[in-house]
Amino acid sequence: MELTYLVIVIILFILAISDLVVGVSNDAVNFLNSAIGSKTASFKVIMIIAALGVLVGAIFSSGMMEVARKGIFNPSMFYFSEIMFIFLAVMITDVILLDGFNTLGMPTSTTVSIVFELLGAAVGMATIKLMWGSPESLEPIKQFMVDNNLLKDLSSNLTVASFINTSKALAIISGIFLSVLIAFSVGAIVQYIARILFSFKYASRIKYFGAIWGGIAFTVITYFIFIKGAKGAAFMTSDLKQWFVTNTWNILLISFVGWTLLLQLLQLLFKINVLKLIVLVGTFSLAMAFAGNDLVNFIGVPLAGWASFQEWSLNPSIHPDSMLMSALGGKVKTPTLFLLFAGLIMVVTLFLNKKSKSVVQTSLDLSRQNSGDERFPPTAVSRAIVKAGLNMSKTFAFIVPNPIVRHINKQFEPIPIKNKKGEEVLAFDLIRASVNLVVASILIAFGTSLKLPLSTTYVTFMVAMGTSLADNAWGRDSAVYRVSGVMAVVGGWFLTALTAFCLSFIVVGLLTAGGIFAIIAFVFITGFLIYRTHGLHKKREEEKSSEKSIDTINDDTIVESSANAITSNLDIVTKQLKNVIISLKDEDYKSLKKAKKKIDSVTSRTKYLKDNIGSIIEKLRDDNENDYHFVQVLDYLREILHNASYIIRPSMDHVSNNHKPLLEVQVDELMKTWDEFNNLSTQIVESIHNPSEANEEDILNSQQKVLDILKQNNKLQLRRLKNSESGTKNSITYLKFIDEWRHMVLHIGNLYKSYRDFVDYQKN
Repeated sequence: MELTYLVIVIILFILAISDLVVGVSNDAVNFLNSAIGSKTASFKVIMIIAALGVLVGAIFSSGMMEVARKGIFNPSMFYFSEIMFIFLAVMITDVILLDGFNTLGMPTSTTVSIVFELLGAAVGMATIKLMWGSPESLEPIKQFMVDNNLLKDLSSNLTVASFINTSKALAIISGIFLSVLIAFSVGAIVQYIARILFSFKYASRIKYFGAIWGGIAFTVITYFIFIKGAKGAAFMTSDLKQWFVTNTWNILLISFVGWTLLLQLLQLLFKINVLKLIVLVGTFSLAMAFAGNDLVNFIGVPLAGWASFQEWSLNPSIHPDSMLMSALGGKVKTPTLFLLFAGLIMVVTLFLNKKSKSVVQTSLDLSRQNSGDERFPPTAVSRAIVKAGLNMSKTFAFIVPNPIVRHINKQFEPIPIKNKKGEEVLAFDLIRASVNLVVASILIAFGTSLKLPLSTTYVTFMVAMGTSLADNAWGRDSAVYRVSGVMAVVGGWFLTALTAFCLSFIVVGLLTAGGIFAIIAFVFITGFLIYRTHGLHKKREEEKSSEKSIDTINDDTIVESSANAITSNLDIVTKQLKNVIISLKDEDYKSLKKAKKKIDSVTSRTKYLKDNIGSIIEKLRDDNENDYHFVQVLDYLREILHNASYIIRPSMDHVSNNHKPLLEVQVDELMKTWDEFNNLSTQIVESIHNPSEANEEDILNSQQKVLDILKQNNKLQLRRLKNSESGTKNSITYLKFIDEWRHMVLHIGNLYKSYRDFVDYQKN
């Protein structure tokens, strides 16, 4: 029996390592967003600074570990065997849930996950005890509650609420969700004030006020991180903590004066950009606050499981089903070595895991200053919110005197945000980056000092959204999309809470019912799901990397980029057409579905190019005629893909509805047509890659040959229909196929001509 629980402890620590990996992948956005978005330093430098912050924060996180042991439920109300199943259910759920969100590239809260998983598992176990447990097993629990004045007498009935630390759980949950509103509001207010003070043309003003701004930023970071945050450090003695408390105001004053003078000297003597220093130090502090606050989410539960196992090992004669875990209610210091090891795993994950970049990109897309592709479609609610905001803005402009309005508006006039090469690629400037980091650091560190496990994701994300709103980053061309995106992310947070609660509730029930067999099954299920999501994410990233980023397209690369895009798409269309013919013949719905997925994928990429046509044209030489040809190329390419979609969908309907398959003669006609179409496609691909060797007359002849074959096929099918050789459904599918194919051939010819003209103009 002891071996079983030792295995559970080992599994808990293995899951803890996995949880550290998936958790950091999700939460890296919290402290990397601002530095990467403003490109304050190279990616390597940013990662090194963040890694140092994570290591220091991990050492400071000892005081937060109590949350996992007694913050949500009353450990004294559960037996050792039950506690171990609760902890195992929580870790299994956490790994699966966070890895799923990482794969989708959606930032979620590791804090909300762990809180609701603990709550769900505890409620699940309490329900099992009350509904199926023996009355004898509840007697020690009742006696404990009577002794601690939690129950009137032994005749009273226990409820699920009796097992939950209701007041603490409500305080944590309310603190988490209240932080969303506070973070958004504080971020918006501070950013609004900062922009009025510095404007977008802050280079001149920063010379005079930069040191003061930096002094304030560094002082509040010093206070909330090194004074408030240090309370939970395992190495802090009570005398040292008391000294910090007694000398708080002196430390604040000395910090402000010292930092201000130091920054002013660095600015005058070495021309150091104060804002960059703020962003880099803010990245360090936020990484530190993240580790100090969120490490409990990853290793708190396994450490609590280890403490439970140690307590039971001291009394091996007691049966696991009869030993109440009152020992978890006391104070336990987490060894610094454990914290340091966990910090090292987090650091390695930062550098090696690629899923974190997907999560960071979502946050940057919603907060960037410039317009472009919007990931989230607008909704009726987002439109209503934006319209209400516009009305409020008009009311404000009507009430406030015009000179004041003009002065404020002048401070918010954006300038192109460029990098060293002069390319407009930065998501936002250093003013907003510094506000994001400083405000988020303060709020998270303050919550840590109160031992409230605030969601670092909620706080940092909502601060970034608040500063985006205040900074006019959500313009009229992007507001409905950004608001919709924020609502989608916030909705995902609530979904996280509900999913975490329900899933852990179910898992703890299955573990209790299945015992060792259920444990083994869930370990394999968890490993398989992680393997699958890793494969899906890798495949998705490979598809993205195969595309040429819009940011890299310019006047010199446009010909090569467009040639690669056209030929790649033509190859895909040609190949999928053959797959559709074979699938129709074999009535293979699964293959048709794969073909549709492939066509939809390239269609979405082409749509992305068309939606961002303005960004591309701006980078081309000033030639209206050639701009027209490039737009025509994209239009014809999209039409070809649409034709392919309109061929596949009716084919899928035909097979799924179990209509009669194509006749053998029909399949032969389509395959002969495909052979000629493949020849045409190959000629066009070769002519695009080698324009000097192109033979336009041969291409046009091949095009006409395919059109003639399609026309003949159409006539033959109408004759078969008239002679009742094929059914109505069969004829509709076949004729639809032929008709869309004919349109595709015409569009391919026009695509070639437009691309030919585009290349000729581009070279001249």
